[in-house]
Amino acid sequence: MTILAGILGTGFGGLITALFGTRTDKMISNFLSFAGGVMTSIVFFELIPEAEHFSNPTTIIAGLFIGVLMVLFLNSTIDRVSKPGYKTSKPHDSYVEFYHEGSMLTHKETMMKSGILMFFVIALHTIPEGLAIGAAGNHDMTLAFTLVLMIGIHNIPEGMAIAAPLISGGLKKWKSVAATMLAGTPTVFGAIVGVLVGSISEIAIALSFSIAGGAMLYAVFGEILPQSMNIRKDRVPTIILLIGIVFGYLLTKI
Repeated sequence: MTILAGILGTGFGGLITALFGTRTDKMISNFLSFAGGVMTSIVFFELIPEAEHFSNPTTIIAGLFIGVLMVLFLNSTIDRVSKPGYKTSKPHDSYVEFYHEGSMLTHKETMMKSGILMFFVIALHTIPEGLAIGAAGNHDMTLAFTLVLMIGIHNIPEGMAIAAPLISGGLKKWKSVAATMLAGTPTVFGAIVGVLVGSISEIAIALSFSIAGGAMLYAVFGEILPQSMNIRKDRVPTIILLIGIVFGYLLTKI
């Protein structure tokens, strides 16, 4: 299931970019906003309610904060490494900057470097998604399948953001699509951790869900929504995010 959510999700995003071109800033912004809404639905309509079955609010809140701090630390570290002196709180003006590359330049070497950097960044970001799927698969396969579908949708724009600079940098389209699929493989490792940790105790299951939820919430409201709005310069990302929330809610009720 994590292969479906991670590898095929990012791979499909790479395929879209290969077929329809690399100038996809607005398209990626729209997909990111929609995916952000779906991810918000995952957290509030699936992960947190499931965590409540296994533990108390204190454990869940602690897990949410741990998840937020994990992704915040990861993003800050990547920003410092990719461009010394870069302000991590600064809004980005393109999907390349959004994924922690300082600026979009046109020559091939820079674009290739951007694509490689985004490959590693997005690969690391897929681990909490796998954690949620793995923890869910321990006790509720229906929930796990729902998470696979939602996370697969979320991974499409991430695959697009990897493939666009790689193709612009001169990498063959089929190799770029293969690279986006490879970026989704850490989802599998996250799922293994979720299965192992979730099998320890009910508190561990609750922590797995809430940590994954905190990581997703920070990704949506600390990264996706602000940057999508800055890329488009209008309120469309907010509207699309709300549509994504409704869509995600409907999926949980099917």
